[in-house]
Amino acid sequence: MSNLVVETAGLRKDFGSIQALNDINLYVQEGEIFCIVGPDGAGKTTLIRILCGILPLSEGNVKILGRDIQKEKQKIKPNIGYLSQRFSLYGDLTVSENIDFFAEIHKEKDFLKRKEELLNFTRLAPFHERLAEHLSGGMKQKLALACTLIHRPKLIFLDEPTTGVDPVSRRDFWKILATLLKMSITIFLATPYLDEAERCTRVALMNKGKVLICDEPGAVRQSIKEKVIELITGNIRLSATHLHDLKEISNVQIFGDRLHISISNVQVALAAINRVCEKANIPIISYREIIPSMEDAFISMLPKS
Repeated sequence: MSNLVVETAGLRKDFGSIQALNDINLYVQEGEIFCIVGPDGAGKTTLIRILCGILPLSEGNVKILGRDIQKEKQKIKPNIGYLSQRFSLYGDLTVSENIDFFAEIHKEKDFLKRKEELLNFTRLAPFHERLAEHLSGGMKQKLALACTLIHRPKLIFLDEPTTGVDPVSRRDFWKILATLLKMSITIFLATPYLDEAERCTRVALMNKGKVLICDEPGAVRQSIKEKVIELITGNIRLSATHLHDLKEISNVQIFGDRLHISISNVQVALAAINRVCEKANIPIISYREIIPSMEDAFISMLPKS
């Protein structure tokens, strides 16, 4: 497979007796926006820190931009960017000064034109003299991204860049990422948000240090073997409690004001649902079979509790 920028084979990471990553086999092609998604503790940050050369691996092999991360880390570093969960902006420096600082760290010379491009690109130009500590959460993330890009990396790693950011800023951030792809920058992204995974070229669902599936978003959704019913009742939480233990149902999840119910046989399950709701005096308002979401697919792969 040509133009691979990330390759892992049999990657394992242990912290003492704790196995954080187990047999991770992934590849990322040039020009992709590749996403790993999973809950806290899934191993997303550990994986990214290994791929950036920050953490040593316990077993396996990792190649970044065709080079072995264990043998050629110093040759890899100038070509990658890393935006961590807690990116270290300096609050007492202005937007412009923060970018200058990171340019100096990367030993960039004659970067003023590049800085101007990034300020305009991230729409931070009007705020270039504002102290970083006075920026909104979304603007801080844009500044962090500008600092990550100042040395023109070929590959960037973003660890949950939109966590805690308001919806409008999240949307703007994703517009910026889409533009980066047009600039031939490959993006490796970690996120807890399954809706963000839908926007990526390919997605790897992770849980407890393992990759459950890695494919295009549509293929991940289609991997679910069961049918999904959307159910609206007069009392969603009470309905979920009563339906949870039905043998005709594999899984029940609350999605706002409705339930997503995974089942094998629609007619048999609906009969059981009607029976339980009638007995509990819970009115059924509507139900319909729906196309499974990314979250439905992810939940279907988790071990049944």
